[in-house]
Amino acid sequence: MAGAFIDANRCLVVEESTGRSVCGVQNYYLWEHLIASLQRIGVGVSLAALAGTALGFLMSMWEPANTALAPYLNFLRALPPLGYIGLIIVWVGIGDTSKYLLLFLAAFPPIVIATIDGVRGVRGDYVSAAQSMGAGSTQVARFVVFPAATASIFSGVRLAVGFAWTTVVAAELNNGIPGIGGLACISGTQLNTALTIACIIVIGLVAVALDGIIRGVGDRLVPWHGKV
Repeated sequence: MAGAFIDANRCLVVEESTGRSVCGVQNYYLWEHLIASLQRIGVGVSLAALAGTALGFLMSMWEPANTALAPYLNFLRALPPLGYIGLIIVWVGIGDTSKYLLLFLAAFPPIVIATIDGVRGVRGDYVSAAQSMGAGSTQVARFVVFPAATASIFSGVRLAVGFAWTTVVAAELNNGIPGIGGLACISGTQLNTALTIACIIVIGLVAVALDGIIRGVGDRLVPWHGKV
């Protein structure tokens, strides 16, 4: 396994007579596969964070929207990514757009739900105090509700990144090279067990690192969480 990891990050001579060499696996180093997957995760989760936060605010502050959209949100949350990856490929092709969309759909529900919980969990006396000092609806939302809900939103993003990262193999099943998930899939079909295990370990370690980074960023941006 260690040998497979090392070989995937260096160039190997395959023909002594001509000196022809092959670098990495599938023409990419392992770290290049990893970077490609992280870029896809970044795009998918970022779009989900923007759309999910906006929809979460709408559903939490306007009950008709919550009543109309909650069943669809729960339906989407219950679907396994492998269940609709084929439809996404038919609709948008096998390029990166399908991967972005699949990762977006994996990350979207937890962010919406976390935003709803965060907004509805804002203490009423905070809102009343701001209104008593002349704050309008927009000011209350911007300076009271959003800061109070930020910790919950970060928790949703943290869960969303975890869901999206576990979906990366499904997202890269088709035309997923470069990509750590695509590499794990191809090495598995080629019975390259050592490389498959190396990819799995890298995926797990990166998941732990991403979770720690998001948690650290959340602690810095929301230092008041748990103190008020």
